[in-house]
Amino acid sequence: MGTPIQQLFDLRGKVALVTGGSRGLGLQMAEALGEAGAKLMLTSRKAADLEEAVAELSQRGIDARWIAADASKPEEAERVVQETRERLGEIDILVNNAGAAWGEPAEDHSLAGWDKLMNLNVRSVFVFSQVVGKQCMIPRQRGAIINISSITAFGGNPPGQETLAYNTSKGAVSAMTRALACEWGEHGITVNAIAPGYFPSKMTEFTIGKLGEKEMAAWAPLNRLGDDDDLKGAVLLFASAAGKHITGQVLPVDGGVTAMIGR
Repeated sequence: MGTPIQQLFDLRGKVALVTGGSRGLGLQMAEALGEAGAKLMLTSRKAADLEEAVAELSQRGIDARWIAADASKPEEAERVVQETRERLGEIDILVNNAGAAWGEPAEDHSLAGWDKLMNLNVRSVFVFSQVVGKQCMIPRQRGAIINISSITAFGGNPPGQETLAYNTSKGAVSAMTRALACEWGEHGITVNAIAPGYFPSKMTEFTIGKLGEKEMAAWAPLNRLGDDDDLKGAVLLFASAAGKHITGQVLPVDGGVTAMIGR
């Protein structure tokens, strides 16, 4: 007989660090991990947003704390990991969600915008993974790293969506996920990525406003955008024992948009 399914998804006794966890998709995933029993540390740049998020989670009986930090700065990543270990214990689950978007035509794309996205969307994923892996996961020979990629990593954009640097950064995250999974598999560490499709959020507010919510929903076979629950199952699968034999995968959660790429 196998392990009962409730036990496979049980995260009680685990510590999860979620970057960019104060709102939007990061907060949704943090909520799922907390409801499954994990103790949470949320980090993002703005203390006020973090305070509000932790208050909401606490009202739901979730053990959540916060640290304000800029994920694009390596020294800040070191500080966040150190404080998390001191306050909650060793980190079992890392969700690399912190990120930004930038829209400009390729021929006019600024280097400042390019560098901002590469530092936050790519380098921070590497730095947090390296610090958590070296200090918490490799010594204990276990852990789960969940990176947030995007369906933009799978191909180009529809007309009117000019996000070359963003697409490139998320393609790098997907490649990093696969490479790190192969390198750290011997340490019992799983490394996977979720590639969200179009979800209403502060990051996508401009794009949805420009292209239209109804029009963007029509790109998906399910004819809808993502909602406040649609990433919960995926992050819980990758974070829990239910996903212990899954690594190096990039899972689109997009209503079927990527199923039509190349049509």
